Amino acid sequence: MLQELSIRDVVLIDALDLEIGSGFTALTGETGAGKSILLDALGMALGERTDKGLVRAGASKAIASATFEINNSHAAHQILKTSEIEVEDGIVVLRRIVAIDGKSRAFINDVPVSIATLRQIASHLLEVHGQHSAIGLIDQVSHLTMLDLFLSSEMGDDFTPIQADVAAKWANLVKAQTELAAAKAHIGTSLAEREYLAHVLSELQTLAPTIGEEASLDAERRFLMASERVTTALKDALDALNGGKVEHHMGNAARALSRIGTIEGDSGKKISGFIENAASALEIAQTEIAHSIGYLNQAGYAIDLDPAQLERIEERLFALRACARKHNVNVDDLPKVMEKTAKSLQLIDNSDAELSKATAAHKLAQTEYENAASALSELRSNGAAQFDGKITAELPPLKLEKMRFKTNVAINKDAANAKGWDKVHFEIAPNPGAGFGPLSQIASGGELSRLSLALKVVLAQGLGALALVFDEVDQGIGGATADAVGKRLAILAQKAQVLCVTHSPQVAARANHHLRIDKAVIDGVTKTNILTLSRHEREEELARMLAGENITEEARAAARSLSRAG
Repeated sequence: MLQELSIRDVVLIDALDLEIGSGFTALTGETGAGKSILLDALGMALGERTDKGLVRAGASKAIASATFEINNSHAAHQILKTSEIEVEDGIVVLRRIVAIDGKSRAFINDVPVSIATLRQIASHLLEVHGQHSAIGLIDQVSHLTMLDLFLSSEMGDDFTPIQADVAAKWANLVKAQTELAAAKAHIGTSLAEREYLAHVLSELQTLAPTIGEEASLDAERRFLMASERVTTALKDALDALNGGKVEHHMGNAARALSRIGTIEGDSGKKISGFIENAASALEIAQTEIAHSIGYLNQAGYAIDLDPAQLERIEERLFALRACARKHNVNVDDLPKVMEKTAKSLQLIDNSDAELSKATAAHKLAQTEYENAASALSELRSNGAAQFDGKITAELPPLKLEKMRFKTNVAINKDAANAKGWDKVHFEIAPNPGAGFGPLSQIASGGELSRLSLALKVVLAQGLGALALVFDEVDQGIGGATADAVGKRLAILAQKAQVLCVTHSPQVAARANHHLRIDKAVIDGVTKTNILTLSRHEREEELARMLAGENITEEARAAARSLSRAG
């Protein structure tokens, strides 16, 4: 349901936060007070076509947002999920900003979306029916949806599973058609292409690429290149230690020191200490150098350098990368190219068998779809008469007693889809003796609005997820007819949220909530405001609607009577 409508700087409305209750809400006000502005702002939030003319004078942009509450099973959830829009506590906020230059931006729960996405979500949340916009009624595409909604409510498990079966059989048929087209395409593959594919496959099989091979070879190549440098450095180090006869010289030095005997005297003791330290250091150095030579030899033994291996790796990398460039892929994708080529070649080799198999599968899928579509078409054709009867029963109280309503169900196999192959459209004959014709060509705006109401009353059982807005559905009627319209809006509001812009006190009196739209000049600026009326204020508004500017006590009494009757 629609919880709140928030408006900023739209025409005569500078700031408005309007809470909408459940059930039936009536919107009234004098002509020119701004009821159309409210609907324009709502349409703006729902993604309808708009322009910079909606921006209030002196403002830089107009903003309208509509807040809805939806349950967990609402159809909008799937679309929101596809658009990666999160919904918390069932709240969905549609927001639209129109700048002074006419450019607009759309948001759902503060996530930027396209106007098309905004409009798509809105279509699952609210419908507007008015004098010039009986949306869902003029558009013949919606007629099938309305008939199916009626049949789902009336027949339940005798209808819904058939719908699902048709959708499943259609999906199978589309898959079979795709596979048959592919098989036929492969039949036409030339011998030259087969030879080419065989050559490519042979080349790839000989190369035998594997995923991750390039990275592994490249790492080994870098290691081998580094090994050459390491080996050279080790050799130079060993040559310096052995070739330079470091150990020999250090041995000579140690022996020279050992020939020094005891040196007498205090100075001699001091010198002897230095010599002993030097001899000890030489001994340690000899040991460390021996260890160093051992470590260097171990490092040299650990490097198993095969000069030919580096050349083999570089040749392999060159072959892999050349093949990848030839097929315009990465090296790691070559195994997939080989697999795809093998499958394509197999399809060519087995083309006759594949074609026969695909043809048989398509024929079976076609038959299964036709059987399911025929069953669904029969249910629709039989149910259409019942649907027409219920619509017709609603027409006389709405001052449409001379109108005849008919639902045409015709098979159009060329337009078959997941919903079947039926073309459904509504027709009316406005007067006795007149022929049936399309709604758009025969019905007036007022007739369309009342016919929309009749349809919604009949379809009320399945409309719980929608909010319905009726714009002056009571245009051109009064008295008992207006009262009948009010009663039907109240009935409809038991199943769905209903908002109605009305000039009729009989209609407004039936509402659960009453909003009055006023226009006033404040500090030289014309502004529109909306008030939620109390019981007394509501009776006064009904009296104004009955009597006009000069409200009499008789009008107030009549208003109280209407209010009690509602």
